Amino acid sequence: MVWFLGLGIGGLLLLVLSLVFDGVLEGLLDGFGGLDGVLSLPVVAGFLSALGFTGALVLGASGAGTGVATGAGVVAGTGAGWLTWKFSRILLRDATAPAPRGEDLTGTSGSVVTAVPADGYGEVLLHLGGQPVKYAARADRPVPRGTEVWVEAVLSATSVLVRPVDR
Repeated sequence: MVWFLGLGIGGLLLLVLSLVFDGVLEGLLDGFGGLDGVLSLPVVAGFLSALGFTGALVLGASGAGTGVATGAGVVAGTGAGWLTWKFSRILLRDATAPAPRGEDLTGTSGSVVTAVPADGYGEVLLHLGGQPVKYAARADRPVPRGTEVWVEAVLSATSVLVRPVDR
């Protein structure tokens, strides 16, 4: 039983090391080309942990021999390794939307938080990528605080040209 517990704990330690060193240890298993992540450290760690802990559980709970405990551990380890591999493939394949750009602000609405004078800059609160962001704003005419505005153009990375929304 000590060997099985040692394998389980060793698998957990391997998993912690693979998370802490984040890919540094991955080079150890790169020589097995064509397996594309099947022998990644998280997969190996999941296999070893499941094999060890399942083997210890079967050996301690049923009193069956070491062969039966090892067989049950290999089955559980294979399942845990396969699930880890599938989950990592899903995470790596995750296609995200492109990062928001300042040009995406054109045509959006916001509100004035600092009045915009006719000859200078005020501030507007806009939403870029779902996050509220404050921008410097110019307008053709004075715009009081609290007015809803539309962005007509992006002047720079931190400033926009706005006009009041006519209702």
